Amino acid sequence: MNCININLEALHHNLQMIAGFMARQGAHWSLVTKCLCGHEETLRALSMMGIQSMCDSRLDNLRAIHRAAPEVEKWYLRLPHLSVVDDIVSLADVSLNSEIEVIRALSAAAQRLGRVHNIIIMIELGDLREGILPGSLINFYEQVFKMPAIHVLGIGAQIGCMAGSVPSVDQVAQLILYRELLELKFQKKLPVISAGSTIFLPLVLQGRLPWALNHFRIGEAVFLGTDLVSGGRLEGLRDDVVILEGEIAEIKEKNLVPMCEVGASTPFHGLNGTTPEGHSPGKRGFRALVTIGEIDTDVSGLTPLNQAFQIAGATSDITVVNIGENTEHIQLGGTIKFRCSYSAFVRLMNDSYITKRVIPDLETFERNLPDRLKVNVEPTLKLGHQDA
Repeated sequence: MNCININLEALHHNLQMIAGFMARQGAHWSLVTKCLCGHEETLRALSMMGIQSMCDSRLDNLRAIHRAAPEVEKWYLRLPHLSVVDDIVSLADVSLNSEIEVIRALSAAAQRLGRVHNIIIMIELGDLREGILPGSLINFYEQVFKMPAIHVLGIGAQIGCMAGSVPSVDQVAQLILYRELLELKFQKKLPVISAGSTIFLPLVLQGRLPWALNHFRIGEAVFLGTDLVSGGRLEGLRDDVVILEGEIAEIKEKNLVPMCEVGASTPFHGLNGTTPEGHSPGKRGFRALVTIGEIDTDVSGLTPLNQAFQIAGATSDITVVNIGENTEHIQLGGTIKFRCSYSAFVRLMNDSYITKRVIPDLETFERNLPDRLKVNVEPTLKLGHQDA
């Protein structure tokens, strides 16, 4: 059976570490859960651990959060679109916005539903994803401040999410200046600057970020321990929260290099007609065929836990792993374990063919988790109310 194992003790450890980083920064933070694809057991576990603010980019996932942890503050991360504004207002406490017409529609929806909807207005700082241009700030905010049933919680930005740009202190300083300008112009408090993400954590650890950056949206570091700047693992974090087990459907000793002409196009980019590293034509070894393929995940984002193993290639349904002399005596029906990149993890969680399992089970975990070890990740809206 192919299975994603989510180690709750490792997850709890990483949450505690990130909470410590945020305390060092004096900042609030929300856990980005979109990689879980609405997996309710894990969401319940996170609530047990003390997470009170979660972010997601799918409305169905927000519904899952509501079922698993109804008291949790919910952020909608994807830019709102006109066809679903009623659902966004119903399901999310906060949304990130950059289009005036969409905010008008959210205002109308909030009035219909008898609610006040909180928004962060996103500003373009060079990553070229969402965000209004700085030159239009005054006019944009002037219009939004007049809209009923809309509460502007603050300003925000996406940095490093698409272009891969590494965030700088100068970009954060820009955001701080924009907030000061807006507060002076309109005599309104904008209590939240939300721009931090996993890619900002090295700057947090170095103590280089201004304290005015007071809200972070963090996901990948919690689940994978990733340092997105160096490509390694962040100090103190565990990288064994998520482990994939793939079942072996065939194991045989074979040639390690194709004994035929290889075309220019192959299903998996690891096989491009060149001789695999370390293998010469005629060399033999054991090859295990695992019943996971490109339909299930980003195979290039899988790394065998056994460093002697090497992924040789993949098709839609099968991944081939060179396992050398099979010194571990792996057998048919056994499994090979892999660490996952973010893209591999999220695709596996979204794959209905893969079993998802939390370890230990929720009842055991809750019984062994004392209140003193819970992580206190408070709702960010408390920050807005404190400064209102």
